[in-house]
Amino acid sequence: MTDGTTGGQLHAEWDRVCGRMRTEIGEAAYRSWVAPMTVRGVHDGLARISVPTRFMRDWIVAHYADRLQSLWNDEDNAVHSIEIFIQSDRPAAAADQESPSRRQATKVPAKAATTANVVDQISASLDSRFTFKNFVVDKPNEFAYAASRRIAEAQSVTFNPLFLYGGVGLGKTHLMHALAWHIRERDPSRTVIYISAEKFMYRFIRALREQNTVSFKEQFRSVDVMLIDDVQFIAGKNSTQEEFFHTFNALVDQGRQIVISADKSPSDLEGIEERLKSRLNCGLVADIHATTYELRLGILQSKAEQMSVKVATKIMEFLAHKITANVRELEGALNRVVAHSELVGRDITLETTKEVLHDLLRANDRRVTIEEIQKRVAAHFNIRMSDMHSARRARSVARPRQVAMYLAKQLTSRSLPEIGRKFGGRDHTTVMHAVRKVDELRDHDSGFAEDVELLRRMLEG
Repeated sequence: MTDGTTGGQLHAEWDRVCGRMRTEIGEAAYRSWVAPMTVRGVHDGLARISVPTRFMRDWIVAHYADRLQSLWNDEDNAVHSIEIFIQSDRPAAAADQESPSRRQATKVPAKAATTANVVDQISASLDSRFTFKNFVVDKPNEFAYAASRRIAEAQSVTFNPLFLYGGVGLGKTHLMHALAWHIRERDPSRTVIYISAEKFMYRFIRALREQNTVSFKEQFRSVDVMLIDDVQFIAGKNSTQEEFFHTFNALVDQGRQIVISADKSPSDLEGIEERLKSRLNCGLVADIHATTYELRLGILQSKAEQMSVKVATKIMEFLAHKITANVRELEGALNRVVAHSELVGRDITLETTKEVLHDLLRANDRRVTIEEIQKRVAAHFNIRMSDMHSARRARSVARPRQVAMYLAKQLTSRSLPEIGRKFGGRDHTTVMHAVRKVDELRDHDSGFAEDVELLRRMLEG
């Protein structure tokens, strides 16, 4: 087992190495990566350490192996190298804990019969408009587009996961749908699942309620490509994150492709466990920047082409200059202008465009972001910015947070669910309650009403 070292001495050395690693990398990373490791022995200066999954082995080799070797050499200079290999001590009967080769062997025969069922049961429908052909590429999104195309056309997994992030309406969902369409058309035998993180959570909760978690695990861990949209939604949802974490590990360990989208980078996601953040960061992270004028103009031209309508260049240029928030709003503006022209029988002119879009143009002229509102309100009430996303319920924090939600509803075009997600992944009903509460307080407390009005004027100014 060892070179002149008893089993007790060996494990004592390893415990000291682990203690130093825990101090260096922190408790969360230690529990995720070091704690599951098991020393199997030392022979001819080679320390052999096992881990339960291939994913874990690859991560440790890339990030911690050299440091572990150095620390162990400090303890015993006869140990000059370490080997990390896969060996699980968990019961082989548990399907989701089996070795990769065993898992694949048991799933292959059943796959042909169950693929259609799995897709029908858990995958959201794909929008036929969202294809690579209809995606307009420019500098703000070219990296995310190229990464998505690479995955869609690859014969094997190249980087896992692909993590797409950017603001609302910049094209993340379009790319995910396009990726799913391309894979399904290229190889119909592959199981491709597209689902929002919110739906993943609801299905998990239902499985818990119905005591049917085994079926839930089998469904989500038998796919070839898993696309999860808006992963920030599970922030603060600890049980859902735990299940997502294990599903993620199981799929990566089997060499299945994962694509994830969010409104922030993995490192900036609040309310997400550190061990999950580290996994989201381990593949390729691609951001989609705010649109440029050239990109917005190109999108409008492409949209008009798809609709088979002719719109004067000066109208297109006006819209591209004025509506800068996101692609969704831009396309919606063109839809309104074209629909108005067809329904009332009037030509599309600059004057009619301004008339039809007066509310949207006014909103863009005074464009305020939720982040700006949160910063301004936090400074006014002397609380931390992080309190806007925290679970703290003390009135000194909860009331300013409600004011910020209220102003976000009044001063932005964001939906209630979108606003809720910006405040630590809260439900839309929480935002509705905040709006009602602030309205009530304004009616009965003149000092409070003045505070809210002052904040509104400062933000609009």
